[in-house]
Amino acid sequence: MGARAAALIGLVLAGTASAQGYPSKTIRMVVAFPPGGIADFAARSVSAGLTDALRVPVVVENRPGAGGIIGADFVAKAAPDGYTVLVTSISQAINPAFVKKLPYDTRRDFAPVMLIADAPNLLVVHPSVPARSLAELIDWARAHPGALSYASSGVGTSTHLCGELFRQMAKVDVVHVPYKGGGPAVADLLGGQVQMMFATLPTVLEHARSGRLRAIATTGAQRFAGAREFPTMAEAGLPGYDVSAWTGMFAPARTPRAAIDRLAQETAKILRSGAIRERLLAQGAEASVKMPEEFGAFVDSELTKWQRLVQSAGLRTEDK
Repeated sequence: MGARAAALIGLVLAGTASAQGYPSKTIRMVVAFPPGGIADFAARSVSAGLTDALRVPVVVENRPGAGGIIGADFVAKAAPDGYTVLVTSISQAINPAFVKKLPYDTRRDFAPVMLIADAPNLLVVHPSVPARSLAELIDWARAHPGALSYASSGVGTSTHLCGELFRQMAKVDVVHVPYKGGGPAVADLLGGQVQMMFATLPTVLEHARSGRLRAIATTGAQRFAGAREFPTMAEAGLPGYDVSAWTGMFAPARTPRAAIDRLAQETAKILRSGAIRERLLAQGAEASVKMPEEFGAFVDSELTKWQRLVQSAGLRTEDK
């Protein structure tokens, strides 16, 4: 047997041994946001199931800051051995459009593992707005340019870019009013200081059902399972409108494929269980299974989508 053939066989055997031996120690699941949000909730729900399935501890570690950048940067620079993974949000696709000098490259420095959850926003308006459907809202906005202001939880968040996408697709002149978080934004919306918002479902769903706010449509591709009474934006009159504040898992680039596949397979089993689906619904999200290749293609499309929107809107990176 030649030296080259022996070397190739050695590499194959080493890879097989590595796949069979993974995991053999604690896996650290880094969440790029503080405790309490959907990314943290999803990570903790998944980590408990992975601990049982993999028979090693899977511990959640919150590394919040800079809209998800601090946690993402930590994982991008971690050893690519399958023992450090990132759970983050749509910010992973939005931040590259806003921040000129990220400390990492989202496409180059991460290996997509799994889409975990989709969380559409809900377009709600103050009852003083004389519109009960998306078509009526668009007509009124076109007839009164600049009269409608929409709140968001901050520049560069999904609640902001939902509004910007609406502005461009519907060809309306609406004014963005950013807040430092969803709570203050919803409070001013309830008080009539702003007229509309693409809000996270848990923050406005009860207000919409009680009539304190008027629900117009959800932003995802399909109706949200926890609130099927509301149409999607596409159904209501803007075909192609699709925004979800998704949560996904990433590993450092060059992580062994065996480790990525094992994590993806076990996470998919967990997400298909009825218990976790119900728990996510209560948080305004739906469990969503996209395996590594499909998730990677999805992330790539999201990066392109938000880059184009930010550029066409002339949004400055200094604002983020």
